[in-house]
Amino acid sequence: MSDAKKTKKPAYAKEELYGVILAPVITEKATRGSEHNQVTFRVRNDASKPLIKAAVEGLFNVKVSGVNTINVQGKTKRFRNNLGQRSDFKKAIVTLAEGHTIDVTTGI
Repeated sequence: MSDAKKTKKPAYAKEELYGVILAPVITEKATRGSEHNQVTFRVRNDASKPLIKAAVEGLFNVKVSGVNTINVQGKTKRFRNNLGQRSDFKKAIVTLAEGHTIDVTTGI
């Protein structure tokens, strides 16, 4: 393969990587993903898949094999007579390479 066909990984600043991942998702469905070597995170709405991959690899020192993202629309909720809207957010399901794990119950 020639040098022209190789793609370079984008370089991100460490401070930018800390702002990408907002929180781990701790739900029954998200914890079932750990059986398939997957971890679920809440991420910024404008985060791209390569940026999420770089953030997880850089912050947790693991190898990521895939990233799937979901834009979750906020529910309309009613409290007494007032209608409200929950915020929209983005979820990332990160698949780790074999032999790599992340313990989301501990801090970075």
